[in-house]
Amino acid sequence: MLLWLLLILAPGRQPAGALPKALLLLKPPWSTAFKGETVTLFCKDHHSLAWEYVSWYHNETPLRKQSGKLQISKSGHYRCKTQRSSLSDPVHVQFLSDWLVLQASHPAFERDKVVLRCRGKKEEDIMERTYYKNEEKIRSSYNSNITVYPAFNDDSTYHCTASGTYIWGGSWTETSRPLKIQVQELFPSPVLTASPSWPIEGSPMTLTCETWLPPQTSHTRLQFCFFKEHQALGAGWSNSPELQIPTTWSEGAASYWCQARTVIPRILKTSPRSQIRVHRVPVSDVNLETQPPVGQLIEGEDLVLICSVAAGTGTVTFSWHREGSERSLGRKTQNALSAELRIASVREQDAGRYYCAADNLDGPVLSKRIRITLRVPVSPPVLTIRRPRSQAVEGDVVELHCEAQRGSPPILYRFYHEDVPLGSSSAPSGGEASLNLSLTAEHSGNYSCEANNSLGVQRSKMVSLSITVPVSHPVLTLNPDVAQAMVGDVLELRCEAQRGSPPILYWFYHEDVILGNTSAPFGGGASFNLSLTTEHSGNYSCGADNGLGAQSSETVSLNITGLSKNKVTHITVGVIGCLLSMLGLAATAALVGRFRTQRKSGAIPRNIGSVPGPDPPAQALHGPPSLSRPALMELQPLYSNVSPGDDDLVYSQIWSRQHREGSPAHSPRTHQKGEEPAIIYSEVKRADPDHPARQDREEAAEGYENVPCTSLALDH
Repeated sequence: MLLWLLLILAPGRQPAGALPKALLLLKPPWSTAFKGETVTLFCKDHHSLAWEYVSWYHNETPLRKQSGKLQISKSGHYRCKTQRSSLSDPVHVQFLSDWLVLQASHPAFERDKVVLRCRGKKEEDIMERTYYKNEEKIRSSYNSNITVYPAFNDDSTYHCTASGTYIWGGSWTETSRPLKIQVQELFPSPVLTASPSWPIEGSPMTLTCETWLPPQTSHTRLQFCFFKEHQALGAGWSNSPELQIPTTWSEGAASYWCQARTVIPRILKTSPRSQIRVHRVPVSDVNLETQPPVGQLIEGEDLVLICSVAAGTGTVTFSWHREGSERSLGRKTQNALSAELRIASVREQDAGRYYCAADNLDGPVLSKRIRITLRVPVSPPVLTIRRPRSQAVEGDVVELHCEAQRGSPPILYRFYHEDVPLGSSSAPSGGEASLNLSLTAEHSGNYSCEANNSLGVQRSKMVSLSITVPVSHPVLTLNPDVAQAMVGDVLELRCEAQRGSPPILYWFYHEDVILGNTSAPFGGGASFNLSLTTEHSGNYSCGADNGLGAQSSETVSLNITGLSKNKVTHITVGVIGCLLSMLGLAATAALVGRFRTQRKSGAIPRNIGSVPGPDPPAQALHGPPSLSRPALMELQPLYSNVSPGDDDLVYSQIWSRQHREGSPAHSPRTHQKGEEPAIIYSEVKRADPDHPARQDREEAAEGYENVPCTSLALDH
């Protein structure tokens, strides 16, 4: 009896839109088994094994089993399906009572290996197995399995024998039933289809090489190649079963076909040839367009004239024309639905009405006429500043005037101060534009303007503007900042205007009487120093002027009372000077006594007192050679004899002045400005040496009269 391993996967194409077929698998993978054994069936869809909601069929009869696997022990044809797949192909499974069976692995595809197993009920008794194909020996083996590679549509039959020996001697041989393996085609021969099936010349066309792989071999990779007559199309072999042809041309009927192949194993199959005819369509709806679009062409740019047809196939001849010209501007013939003509660097004389024509051997068809106009970019503008006077002053209103000599309207002008926008003004009909500006001090600097008519931006040259700012009301401050000062103090009058262009001239006033002026060449404030006297009490003010109008400050009152610190110091020095003068008079009296003694002895001439002699020695005039210095000042006593004309009186004039650091050490007869020396006069009475009573007076105690030094110092 002949055994069949039926793998009924009919070659051909799977219906479009249908669910992929399910695949029925066996475990163990043998379609022949001994009676009493069981085989487990599994159902696999296109993605994976299904474990629930599986429909099973035995000899086309539905089974109640719904799980993902089914154990069987009866012979017959089995099928299955899942929710994501259609009904699988039937698999015939046999359970035999023979002692020896030949098993083949399931499933089997062309060029795929098939395992044959010669199996006996008592494997341990078999000593040798022999396999046959079409009654010819293939191989003898002590193992139970061999591998064969049957070809597609192979009609060969296989069987095997098993041999052994008896215990008491002799040998035995068993033969299996013949087995015919039906090998399934890995993939069917492809079929070439075209979409659309009736293509029109100039339109795209898609070629598809249709074939399919069973779910159990979906991992196999296919490659495709398309041909027209004997020429390969596209890039040759690719992984896509489709080829897109952008444009088809009418060249009569042409033969198209395709091939499909696997890489491993190498299987190549060719589709039947298909005759595809492309149909030609006359041109229609000829249209002329421009680039840039109409109304946006700028002088100096290139003009592109685009002539196109809405319909028409084959070779089309395009031509371009301008009204008033007998000759065409250009002509092109090509397999396309549009063509271009470029006119370089158009000028004003290129403006006019244009049209084009198209012809694919059925006569020319003309387009509508369009008018070409040109737009002119703006030229660099010129900025002028119109002001009411030669020198711009804060508060003036100036006019910024900007004008471009060429440019298509409308033109938008923008005004800038140091590249910061001030504002804009539009000239709808072209020409000029202005912007009024009320000046402040911050408006000094460089100005420019910009012209823009959407064809390009042009900037003017910079124009400088200097703003002169009038001075503000100055502020007068006193240093030291007191409302009451003392005589002899030095007062600083500080005048400053917060705003105003330099140079600024400041005037200082006391009770509206000018004290003086000071210039500030670079702006800012100015000062004036004043040594105070009692007459300086009153109101002070200042004025500022930079040539744009004078401004006055508010008045500041100052009251001057009492003595200054320097005066008090001078009085103190005067008192100390009096004391020093008294010491000097005592020394003078001693010298006079000595002088008289020497005169009596005849050592000195008698007439020395009547004739003014030389000044006393320096040591006698200047007092002690070394005096301790006070912490802040040093008293410098100076002595000189004063004879007012009375022979009986001699005055000793003592100058005691304040010595400041940096003053000369010995200036006995001068004093600096601002210093007030204390002057002390001491009266010394003397007698005429020739007078008879002179001796008596000389011997008597000599009298001295001190003139009040303090009052004299103050009077001085």
